[in-house]
Amino acid sequence: MKIQCLIVDDEPPARELLASYIEKMDDLEITGQCGNALEAFAFIQKYPVHILFLDIQMPRMNGLELIKSLQERPRIILTTAYREFAVEGFELDVLDYLVKPVTFERFLKSISKYHQYNVLKQPAVVDTKEEAFEKAYMYFKVNKELVKIFLNEIIYIESIKDYVKIITPAKSVITYQRIGYMEEKLPEKKFVRIHKSYIVSVDKIVSYNNEEVNVQSFSLPIGRNYKQQFLRVLST
Repeated sequence: MKIQCLIVDDEPPARELLASYIEKMDDLEITGQCGNALEAFAFIQKYPVHILFLDIQMPRMNGLELIKSLQERPRIILTTAYREFAVEGFELDVLDYLVKPVTFERFLKSISKYHQYNVLKQPAVVDTKEEAFEKAYMYFKVNKELVKIFLNEIIYIESIKDYVKIITPAKSVITYQRIGYMEEKLPEKKFVRIHKSYIVSVDKIVSYNNEEVNVQSFSLPIGRNYKQQFLRVLST
């Protein structure tokens, strides 16, 4: 099922720009466009919305007031020309904050955040935890594209300054991300950090000793500060 997107902005050019970006993405679909917050409130009560692209400065009811009025909220990406609303927006647990004019590259970063937040937060209704993990994936921004990687295919992740390299049997990708963020987002029973520069898949570990871990055909060092954590994960 495609991700349903609602665009709410009182300026038609702003709506058209976001719509053009959404139409470029295979997994996104525009479920509606609204010119004001009251119209959006009524729309959300009737139709499914997964991502709400919401302008702040609108007549009668602004975007922040709309957020406060919703009992059940979709993931919200604020779009505005005014940076001063950022703090209040994040206090309302918005996913991201786009400053106009929105570039396609910045739009992609917001969609990547949606995937990274949403995929691992969904409860498994029918699947077992193992089956859910087999289906879990994340999107990573590589150049100007979002690349889909299934978590069960990851062998290890390597930190390269402000970037990480993700190694799978079929390919490796380099994306702008901190390894600490990856450690926080990945399932802790499936991945373990063994070094300041490496996270490995627990299922891919073939052998280990006091100094290194062998994951499939790769030998990676164990950092002194990570040894106890590594052994604790393997013992659970």
